[in-house]
Order: sequence, then C-alpha cells, then structure tokens
Amino acid sequence: MSSQAGGVVEIRATELDLAVDQLDHDIWNHAQPVIITRYWSGELAPQTRHVEARLISTPTALLARFEGNQAESLIVSSTPQTKTKTIGLWDRDVCEIFIAPNADEPTRYFEFEAAPTGEWVDLAIRLNEENRQTEWDYRSGMTAAAQVERNRVVIAIRVPWSARIPQPSPGDQWLGNLCRCIGSGAERGYLAWQATLTDKANFHVPERFGILRFSEMLNPVAPHSTVGA
Repeated sequence: MSSQAGGVVEIRATELDLAVDQLDHDIWNHAQPVIITRYWSGELAPQTRHVEARLISTPTALLARFEGNQAESLIVSSTPQTKTKTIGLWDRDVCEIFIAPNADEPTRYFEFEAAPTGEWVDLAIRLNEENRQTEWDYRSGMTAAAQVERNRVVIAIRVPWSARIPQPSPGDQWLGNLCRCIGSGAERGYLAWQATLTDKANFHVPERFGILRFSEMLNPVAPHSTVGA
C-alpha cells in the first residue's frame, strides 16, 4: 500500500451503484489508498493501529471504506443498535469522515462515524469563534457496515447525495479529514490523515482539512472479485 502525501485525496467516480455492505468488491482496488499512520498530534502511531481509507463517488452516494489493523480488544457497545444514530459513539472504536462540500465555507461541515458493530452517527456542524454548533437531529440517510476478523477490521460508510451534500462533478474540490479512534483510557489513540496539531485530541479543526478532489470515472470491473491484501 502506498501512502498519501500533500493533503489531497483523489475520489474517482464509478457508474456502479455500490451498496455499503459490498466491502470486498473489486472496485475498491481501483480507489486511491490513503494510509493513516499518525495521531492528531503528528506523532507516529504503532503499526498495529494504522488504517487505510479509500473513497468512491457513485451515482447516488459518497462511500468510504476503512481497513484497519486490530491487535487489541475492540472498544464497542455490548448492546449495539443500528436503527438510529448513536450519540456518543466517538467514545468507542470508530472510523470517521469529515467533509465540507463548500470549500469557501470550511467551518460548515459534516461528520460521519461508524463502528465495528455497524453503529453510526451523522452530524451537521457549524464552527465559529465562540463555540461549535451541532445539529444533533441531522438526517443524512447514511448507512454503515462492518466486518471484524482476526487482527483486522473493515468499516464502510455510505452518504447519499442530497440538497446539503450535492453530487460533485469531476474537478470539484471539497475539504475534509479521515480519522480513527481506537483503544481506551490512557492508551486511547486518535489517528488523523491530516494532523490537527492541537494541544489535546481534536478533529474539529477545519483549517487543517485536506483536499478531497473528485476526478475521472473508474474503469468497469468484475462484480464479484475481492480486495487484495
């Protein structure tokens, strides 16, 4: 796997209307891998916590797939529910995407999280100098899926296009970040594609967001192939 440098992720489009639970579809092999190896502070995280993210644009949604190393016990709910959003999910193991569709207004952005249990949360956020305003009842229509194996966890997030998150055109540039929370207590880790460099762990730093650039169409692929190692 090759790492991403320079703060830009190329999100390629596909004509395939990929479902969120198609975690092993070959189409993911054609998306750019983004290897997340460092904490929000810029400090290198142990390899056992590294995670790879890939993003794809389909005719109906934005999809993100995270594949992470998992050498430690999962921090998840013993009674997970997936029918509605789980407020406070960020206190357990999750993968997250932050997106600001309007690059001219980076302080208006969306946060999407999914856990190894398939639990999820979606939030619309506006950041100003005084505080962070969160739209707790925001309903994006997002869905999530997960697969847990020995020393490996795969998590996917699907966010449908809408009036607030419109389908982009090739060449469009959004802002965003890709993150992972893992572990508990003093050993809890907060990994970020774009380090936020704050005094304490904090992903809500839009001035540190990277560029999400939408580009050309992916080539058609066989429908039942699997993602390689």
